[in-house]
Amino acid sequence: MKGTVGELGEFGLIRELTSRLTTTPNVRLGPGDDAAVVAAPDRRVVATTDVLLEGRHFRRDWSTAYDVGRKAAAQNLADIAAMGAVPTAVLLALVVPAELPATWPIELMDGIRDECQVAGAAVVGGDVVRGDTITVAVTALGDLRNREPVTRSGARPGDVIAVTGWLGWSAAGLAVLSRGFRSPRAFVEAHRRPEPPYHAGPAAAELGATAMTDVSDGLVADLGHIATASGVVIDLKSADIDVPAQMSDIGQAVGVDPLHWVLTGGEDHAIVAAFPPDVKLPARWRVIGEALKATGLPHVTVDGAAWDQAGGWDHFGDTSAQSAGNAGN
Repeated sequence: MKGTVGELGEFGLIRELTSRLTTTPNVRLGPGDDAAVVAAPDRRVVATTDVLLEGRHFRRDWSTAYDVGRKAAAQNLADIAAMGAVPTAVLLALVVPAELPATWPIELMDGIRDECQVAGAAVVGGDVVRGDTITVAVTALGDLRNREPVTRSGARPGDVIAVTGWLGWSAAGLAVLSRGFRSPRAFVEAHRRPEPPYHAGPAAAELGATAMTDVSDGLVADLGHIATASGVVIDLKSADIDVPAQMSDIGQAVGVDPLHWVLTGGEDHAIVAAFPPDVKLPARWRVIGEALKATGLPHVTVDGAAWDQAGGWDHFGDTSAQSAGNAGN
């Protein structure tokens, strides 16, 4: 499509965006009315929202609009899965400049739609507004299917800590992009389009997970939320945490210990959970630590020692070491 968003107009843009959408059986009424109607068989709705701001969370010279769409949907859908719920629907609020090529928001919507299809959800509505900075705000909804939500507060001393999904890949990809390179491609793509293990959240709930979160801000930071909410110490065993050989090669090339990326890198949206010690975990889960009784303040340790290196995303912390594209939820 040729032309700009301004030339297309608000309602023309909405027509283009909604014409590309698919639906699911949970959607009783989709885009086109004052609001959508989504089935909630459980009679409870799990809801989450995130904002991506150009220059802070993504760069158009590093990621296509389609990439940004996949990422925007993924980080919200992963939050739904991390509660033990099944994603059902997504709402999009979009701020774009009038001079932006009309193809950009259309490709963005394609990315959001396709990521929703991976998770079994659908885009059901939203809003578009003119503004100076591209802003993508996504709200995701989910269904618990008659299970209790798995929160951050249920871990108990003796529980094992296990993870499924990638750790540190997005951070390694960001390091590659920051130095002007585009390979190794697998890590760059992991940064552009995370692949959360959506199925793992509800499966973990069925297995009896006592606490759970997705790794959006970094493994140590996100487990710190579980430790604080649960009143425990979580000790990670570095020997049990996988560091791929290619990630080690990147680390050597840029002078970074790859374990730092694994422990503090966000945006992979792996699922990490606490389980009772007698639970038999499927092979896709890797036990990487345990929950211990807190004799002082709840916190996270690595090999029994406090992790004292900087890392983890804080939107209002010191941003001097944080580059555009390294976002948290």
